[in-house]
Amino acid sequence: MGAAAEMLGVSPAFLRALGAAKLIEPKRSSGGHRRYSRYQLRLAARARELVNQGTPVEAACRIIILEDQLAEALRINNARDRPAGH
Repeated sequence: MGAAAEMLGVSPAFLRALGAAKLIEPKRSSGGHRRYSRYQLRLAARARELVNQGTPVEAACRIIILEDQLAEALRINNARDRPAGH
């Protein structure tokens, strides 16, 4: 967690807050250390951007979740609208 926090320029408490808000749920190593995926680190960086702009942590997490859901819905719609074989 410390390495991820340092890489993102945030505190470990910030990463724990993102976990509590259900934005990211890192895997655990056999030694109990949190392991973040690249995707989770991108989400955490986006949360940091929003929080730095004055958005409360929980609201930032909700915004990111909704952005992610919208992107997925658009991807599905675009795939459905393409003719087969294209």
